[in-house]
Amino acid sequence: MRDTRESRLLLVLLIAIAFALITVDIRGGEDSPVQGARQAAATVFGPIENGVSSAVDPVGNAITAVRDSDDRHDRVARLEHDNAALKAKLGSDDRNRSRLGQLNKMLRMAGDGQYGIKGAEVIAIGAAQGFSWTVTIDVGANDGITRDMTVLNGDGLVGRITTVGPDTSTVLLANDPDFTVGTRMESSDELGFASGQGDRPLRVELLNGKAKIKKGDRLVTFGSQADKPFVPGVPVGVVSRVDPSGGGLTRTVYVTPYASFTKLDIVGVVVQAPRKDPRDEVLPPKPRPTPTPTVTVTVTPSADAPLDGQQQQQ
Repeated sequence: MRDTRESRLLLVLLIAIAFALITVDIRGGEDSPVQGARQAAATVFGPIENGVSSAVDPVGNAITAVRDSDDRHDRVARLEHDNAALKAKLGSDDRNRSRLGQLNKMLRMAGDGQYGIKGAEVIAIGAAQGFSWTVTIDVGANDGITRDMTVLNGDGLVGRITTVGPDTSTVLLANDPDFTVGTRMESSDELGFASGQGDRPLRVELLNGKAKIKKGDRLVTFGSQADKPFVPGVPVGVVSRVDPSGGGLTRTVYVTPYASFTKLDIVGVVVQAPRKDPRDEVLPPKPRPTPTPTVTVTVTPSADAPLDGQQQQQ
């Protein structure tokens, strides 16, 4: 069709009619006078639309796939994050369970010995003034802590308080070379002095050079005057080696401490000494000896075995 004045007028007329039909259709809703025509058009053009849709669907599916892939990536990332958080929580729960076990064990020890204790957490290792075996705990003068108080945990003797700040304190550990504590042997009551040797067993000098000591014997703290720096009855360790008696005035034994000084976490400061010496009441129960299995061998004589003398003569 040529672009003439008549064609332009016809185009304007058709556009006006189209707008008029759209307005009538919108106002009429379901009762629109063009509803029948729309249904007829849908019947005619519906199959064509489906064909076109089928042709275009692969592209749409590809876009959806990419979007779903992004969603899956996000979901995987979220799951990985949730798993990491869960593992961290489980790790934290494991640590909390471990600390709760340490606290319960320490409270049982305090109850057996009738020690009044102030619970604390180890927050630092070592001291600024040297290379001694020390730890810093999170209680201090504001918590009623003073110098020369006994420190223990659920296993036994940990050390003594040497420096006190407002909210923290320094503990000299029992394995420090400058550490010395009076000890008493279980049952025999032999007295001695235990000294730290770093990562080696404690060295104990017994006052009785003829004391009968054997591997496996156990020691507790003897206690100090006015219970400072040590209260009595705190488990120290187990004898692991005994030097031969040389006829001297003292005898040397080596003791594996109950407390593990490289794994300290929850400790207790004894702020109130027991009314009486608990003696050996705080020591853990002795392990039961493992029975040694006995094997009985029965020899069955074989058919080829020689008979006794009388039968052989016959």
